[in-house]
Amino acid sequence: MFHKILIANRGEIACRVIDTCRQMGVATVAVYSDADANARHVAMADEAVRLGPAPVAESYLKGDAIIQAALDTGAQAVHPGYGFLSENPEFAQALADAGLVFIGPSAEAIRAMGLKDAAKALMEQADVPVVPGYHGADQGDALLAEEAAKIGYPVLIKAVAGGGGKGMRLVENAKDFAQELASARSEAATAFGNSDVLVEKFITNPRHIEIQVFGDTHGNAVHLFERDCSLQRRHQKVIEEAPAPDMPEEVRAAMGKAAVRAAKAIGYAGAGTIEFIVDGSGPLRTDGFWFMEMNTRLQVEHPVTEAITGQDLVEWQLRVANGEPLPKTQDALSINGWAFEARIYAEDAAKGFLPSIGTLTHLTFPSSARADTGVRTGDAITPHYDPMIAKLVVHGPTREVALGKLTTTLSQTEVAGCTTNIGFLRALSQHEGFAKGEVDTGLIARDQDALVAEIPPTAEDWALAAIFMARLDKPAPHQGFSLWTPLKRSLHIQCKDETRVVTIEATGTGGFTVTVDDTTISVFNEATVKLNGRKPACNAVMHGGGVSLFGPRTLHFNAVDLLDRAASEDGGAGGIIAPMPGAIKEVMVVEGQAVAQGDTLLILEAMKMEHRLTAPFDGTVVALNAVAGGQVADGTVLAQIESDAE
Repeated sequence: MFHKILIANRGEIACRVIDTCRQMGVATVAVYSDADANARHVAMADEAVRLGPAPVAESYLKGDAIIQAALDTGAQAVHPGYGFLSENPEFAQALADAGLVFIGPSAEAIRAMGLKDAAKALMEQADVPVVPGYHGADQGDALLAEEAAKIGYPVLIKAVAGGGGKGMRLVENAKDFAQELASARSEAATAFGNSDVLVEKFITNPRHIEIQVFGDTHGNAVHLFERDCSLQRRHQKVIEEAPAPDMPEEVRAAMGKAAVRAAKAIGYAGAGTIEFIVDGSGPLRTDGFWFMEMNTRLQVEHPVTEAITGQDLVEWQLRVANGEPLPKTQDALSINGWAFEARIYAEDAAKGFLPSIGTLTHLTFPSSARADTGVRTGDAITPHYDPMIAKLVVHGPTREVALGKLTTTLSQTEVAGCTTNIGFLRALSQHEGFAKGEVDTGLIARDQDALVAEIPPTAEDWALAAIFMARLDKPAPHQGFSLWTPLKRSLHIQCKDETRVVTIEATGTGGFTVTVDDTTISVFNEATVKLNGRKPACNAVMHGGGVSLFGPRTLHFNAVDLLDRAASEDGGAGGIIAPMPGAIKEVMVVEGQAVAQGDTLLILEAMKMEHRLTAPFDGTVVALNAVAGGQVADGTVLAQIESDAE
């Protein structure tokens, strides 16, 4: 076995690989950018090497610097994690040329599956069913539009070098094809350096089911069953589960055999995933699944497979890369129970899943779940990288039990300092259709309004936040002294965009009354705070950003600085605001131009995605403060629209 490996990645996957290496007695070398100098994966590794500034092109994508770091530290092999250089055949070949082992498949195998169009042709030869579509080399706009019409709408435009939903667009009709094609190409060029696309039929009521495969250098290949990844937003997975609900044994066997045929067709060695699109309009059928793509790496959602099989897939990767045969044969593998993984992101689900940034002032995960994370309390979620905070993984004997555990552990997960999708994940875990196993890739889009709906704070929520903000949450021998009048104070408290004046008055009996609007609540402080005689059904935590209430829902409260209110101007109702730091990709309007509600005004590129900023109403562009290529800060007023109704 290797005595030392370098991990060419960051965040939770780097930490995940280090965990297994520690158990195997393998030393680790981390690499980092300036933005990650104090990151968790750097602290966990035995050694760490700086690559360069924060942009990935100057750090995590510098293959030559990573190879030199491995050579300088005496590492024998390099684990790529996922993303970055994990599916780059030139990097894999350069490692081999330098005498280093790539903990993954060969450069030839990566090339064979790296471009979706070529991979589909190869799969057809291997008798693996593929989705009808156009995968040709001619990338002319007119030809692609013609092919889309032949296939029949709706169609999917997909970057041939893509992944993670980037460079992918669902097109419902011909009139939108040109705009969505341009957008997909632009995003693909930025993310992958390749703007080529393919066009394929969009399967109605589709399910996204993938098979985990593993091969070794001795000609062996097995599958470790399926994962259902149908719960997606913006073509990115949100909650994954294993096994897939309502999966007949004959369909599982057929998909598994097709996946193994696919792996053997390219002499695959290492961890890989064969992704299938499945007809979910009725019971699953042996003739109702089609190959989409192969990911020639470990997947983000691999922990659910580990949970139901009892296997450590990173350990398998290291053993295969070391030349050993697969640890298990197909007949020695079996499914035990059910597992779910929920991806916790720094994002605002109510605002179209807009990524969020900030410093994590409080971070706690329940001990009852596996939490794969690359951050700690005090770490920052920056605009430089993917905004994932953690993956929460639960396992139970049945789907019902495991799903109940998922809801509970999400309620016990505490994150403060930036907006997260935890409330959305909780709502999704309690979705009636999902609970029944009725899943498809359109579920979130259909029910998004209900899933992201926010319940405003109750009077008791405001009262509890005020008690903690006033430092009155612990019993004290005295609460202050006021001559002739009761001790009383008022606090201005904000939760999201809402502000309340909360009045606290001492009763003289060791308790208080708290008044919020027209509601008065009695508060007693014995061992714990009680509101009207009841212990709150949430956990209140004070941190650098204020007070947070964690439980069935998460609420964050801050004290309002009345003297600083003028600084919160947002440009007015017609102000187009930069929702996060980023670069202006394109400016679509000029001053004086008339615009209609929903028209795209600017495209902001941030956190590896393009964000279209649109007109809030019909009007005229009266001011423009953005130029293509320019960098902008969070909250910058980029344009001002004057309404036609004014």
